Amino acid sequence: MNYRINIFFSALAITLFFSCSSNAGKKTEISTSESSTANIEAVEWSKNSNIYEVNIRQYTPEGTFAAFENHMPRLKEMGVDILWLMPIHPISEKNRKGTMGSYYAVADYQKTNPEFGTLNDLKHLVSTAHEMGMKVIIDWVANHTGWDNWLISEHADWYTSDSTGNIICPLNTDWSDVADLNYDVPEMREYMIQSLEYWVKEANIDGYRCDVAGMVPIDFWVDARTRLDAIKPLFMLAEHEGKEVLEAFDMIYAWEFHHIMNGIAKGEKTISDIDAYYAKIDTIFDVEDYLMTFTSNHDENSWNGTAFERMGDAVECMAVFSATVPGMPLIYSGQEDELNKRLKFFEKDVIEWGEFEFADMYSKLLKLKKNNSALWNGHFGGTLKKLENSNPEQVYTFIRKKDENEVVVALNFSDKAQSISISGVGGSYVSLFTGEETELTEQTTLELKPWGYMVLSK
Repeated sequence: MNYRINIFFSALAITLFFSCSSNAGKKTEISTSESSTANIEAVEWSKNSNIYEVNIRQYTPEGTFAAFENHMPRLKEMGVDILWLMPIHPISEKNRKGTMGSYYAVADYQKTNPEFGTLNDLKHLVSTAHEMGMKVIIDWVANHTGWDNWLISEHADWYTSDSTGNIICPLNTDWSDVADLNYDVPEMREYMIQSLEYWVKEANIDGYRCDVAGMVPIDFWVDARTRLDAIKPLFMLAEHEGKEVLEAFDMIYAWEFHHIMNGIAKGEKTISDIDAYYAKIDTIFDVEDYLMTFTSNHDENSWNGTAFERMGDAVECMAVFSATVPGMPLIYSGQEDELNKRLKFFEKDVIEWGEFEFADMYSKLLKLKKNNSALWNGHFGGTLKKLENSNPEQVYTFIRKKDENEVVVALNFSDKAQSISISGVGGSYVSLFTGEETELTEQTTLELKPWGYMVLSK
């Protein structure tokens, strides 16, 4: 069923002149809705979940839903819980960038990209994931469309225009391949919500990752979330880091944390920056709020460099850091195989799969998170408590506790080997990566390699 038939508006017979003028028409800025102020309560199955971003185009030579399914058993074995599919919609041809265009220039919100496969292929992927115990969310681009989206020819008034009436691209961006939607138009909002409903009903997806969510009014997201949850409880990730969107979303990006990790790896930031970060977010966010932690994603990889370019020899250390602090860890396509090339954004550029060198590390981390409630998300898990150690300038140590479960983490943020002792913790622990039992006392010495790490649990 195509939800377009529910919207009865006359098509407009006009000639459109497109520009990216800075003289925009009215567009509502993000603001807190007056109708609700409570944060969303995350679905129960997300409490100990992780998330894996899937770049369908670059994942296989075929670049299809069906070809990606062949990788799903190994991802399940690795411990992946939520599959986030980058946009699955047809890509606009008008004003497209590069040969293949950006996934985020949507030509039709209620169709699948024929390069990826059919609606039935997507349904099969989702049902297969569900049979394996994984969830599937898809990327949603609400702020703008491609220039040949059918909405432009039939509902030009749904778009932001300049003083001369020309539709514009989003302000203060170089996104010349997309046209800005105007959320002051109720009919456009209704169509967008119906399109969000469509994929839940038709493909049984489990939620959305919403692109530049902060550029869309929060009251729209609140309305959309209410409608969507009436179909089934969903998980919603916002590409945003402000708390205000948690009124409608389950999780936001931990961008500042990501930049701190990059900075420490480059010697530009120190442990004191971590302390300041947690002192700040503890005053901003509630214990039940989810922040997504990551060492890479599609934007970082393509535009700012691979994790190896940004973090060098600290890549593994930061992956462990990201997976053990409060928050939901993200793995981007190929990171389990030491992905060390920038994937082209507008062209075909297949991941060169090898021996999956990091798969064992990620598997151990993800399974510890699944099984040890100290690492669970939000209020389901334990808060982070910094532990004192004998070299506090170069080694960061912390503990997370929940009921009888504990996880102690030691991270060497230097390129020199370190021997440390830790204060304020004691007892018998098991090393995640060696399986050895360690008795921790203030006299116990832990040996850490350059950029080394240790995860101890009980």
